[in-house]
Parts: sequence; C-alpha cells; structure tokens
Amino acid sequence: MTTNETIQAYAPGLFLATMIACSAKWIEGLLPEGIISASVLALFIGMLLHTIRKPDPEYQKGIAFSSKKLLKFAIILLGASLNISTIMQVGRMSLFIMVFTLTTCFGVGYFVGKAFHLNWKMSNLISAGTGICGGSAIAAIAPVIEAEDRDIAFAMSATFIFDMVMIVVFPLLGTWLGMSDTAYGLWAGTAVNDTSSVVAAGYTFSERAGDFAVMVKLTRTLAIIPTVLIFSAIQFHSAHKAADTDLKNGKITAIIPYFILLFLCMAGLNSLGFIPEAIASGMKHLSKFCMVTALAAIGLNTSLRDMRKGGAGPMLHGFIISLLVVLVAYVAIQMQQA
Repeated sequence: MTTNETIQAYAPGLFLATMIACSAKWIEGLLPEGIISASVLALFIGMLLHTIRKPDPEYQKGIAFSSKKLLKFAIILLGASLNISTIMQVGRMSLFIMVFTLTTCFGVGYFVGKAFHLNWKMSNLISAGTGICGGSAIAAIAPVIEAEDRDIAFAMSATFIFDMVMIVVFPLLGTWLGMSDTAYGLWAGTAVNDTSSVVAAGYTFSERAGDFAVMVKLTRTLAIIPTVLIFSAIQFHSAHKAADTDLKNGKITAIIPYFILLFLCMAGLNSLGFIPEAIASGMKHLSKFCMVTALAAIGLNTSLRDMRKGGAGPMLHGFIISLLVVLVAYVAIQMQQA
C-alpha cells in the first residue's frame, strides 16, 4: 500500500474522531469549569453517533487507529507532565491516605467485581479510575491489559457519574463536618476522581483548599506509574505462552509494552528537569487532546444499546467503590490528625 493509499484509508475515521474531539472541547469550554470533561463528552458523543448510525466501513481503519495507536501516543506524552518530585512537595500526609484508598479500590473492587460477574479488565479499570485519576488512569491501563472498547466505556461512565455528584456534595459535606482547608483539600484530592472535578470541588470550598487538593491530585496521578507496571506483569502472565517465547528472545516489551517504557522515560526526563516547562506544558495539552480523540473513537465503536444490555453491575461497582473511598479517606485523615 502506497503512502497516499494509507492516508486515504485512515483519514476518514481519524478526521471524524478529531471533529468529535474538537466539538467536545468546545462544549466543555461553554460549561462551568469542572462540570464535565471533554473526554467524557467525546465518549458519549461517539456512542450517540454509533447508536444513531454505525460508521461505514471506510471509517473503520481510522477509528481503530485513533482508539488504539493514538491512545498509546497520548500516554507517552502524558509522562512529560508527571514529576516524581511532586511527592516531596505534598509530603507524606497524602501518601499515607493514598495507601488506604488504593488498597480499598483494588482490594474491595476485586470482590465487588466478582459479585457483579464483571470481567477482571472492566472491574480493574473502574477501580483504577476511582483510585487514581479518572479517565487518564483508565486510558493508561486499558491498552496495557488489552481491554475492549466496551470495558473502557463502562469504566469511564461509572467514574463520571459519581464525580458529578461529588462536585455538588463534597463542599456541602466539608462545611457540615467543619473541616479545615487543608483537611478538606486532602479529602477532595484523594477521593474525587477526575482532575477537573477535583478543581471544581476544591475551589468551591476555598482557594486554599483548592490549591492543596490539586497538589494532592498530582501526587495521586503518579500512582499510574507503578499501576501500569503491575498490570503489565499481570497481562504478561495471562498470555504466558506468547510472552515466554518473546522473553526467550530477549524482548522486554513482552513484559512492559513499548509505549509504557517511553511513558516512563518521559516521566523520568521531566522529573530530572530535562524537559523545559513550556514544552512539557505543550506536550500535556497535546496528550489531553489525543486522549479526547481516542475516546471519541472508542465511543464510535461502542453502542449505547450494548451498554444497556450490560446491566447495572458496572455502575453499581463504580458507586460502591467510590463511596468506600470517600469514607476510607475521611477516616484515614481523622486518624492522621488525631
């Protein structure tokens, strides 16, 4: 296939996904900050279009490229926005709380997923989205475990719905409980999922609480690094026959996918100060847009009718885990301050 033929094959689907991403970003800009992210909007717009009319075959190559390859590229660029030294800025306080919340998400989440008969990939995507950083964590882990588009859509939807409730409820609860700015910022930063929702819930309480909540959220985002490595190992063992062959041939990508290696390299370079702040900021924005485009493509591959057939299990899973994280984080903060 020539270069022109390749472009013609991929262009229609890639263009459609990009247009949906642009529309989602535009709609996000019209709404109050933190109400709903462009990623979720793009996913839902894509699913709506698929439900109205499934994309023609000529769009499929570009859609597949956007949902798989472009998503991996977005994860690589995401590494440039992660700075491991952020942990030192926030201190041990938030890390102590995160140990409890992440243990709750993945520990209790495993049994909740079993109870609702969810496949392990969907269950862990919901747990990762709840425990780490919403859509970014889901997007980072999904290609590592080779999750289906439907699993990603369910996980995104489950975490999004709870976030919408938390934006309104969290500031009210913080005031009712008489929490300090620091305690509330720590609570919101560890218990609310998506970054935009953390910003909305944090700054609604106070500017100081919002600043601290964002710092805690940045530290929490760093949990993506060990999590993707752990799930890479899990995926390696689940496909041990092919992996064993690659391992004997000396291929480290049999255990850690190439895009995760590049993601870790980017995070390391940024942490060491080799990436200028302006470039890191630009790469972060490009990463976010690529991620929105990828989620638009995932939506175009997902039918709302099929999701309805999946039942309420994924949504209940997300609700139970999110509620437990809120309670566990609050109790851990009280223990720490006692």
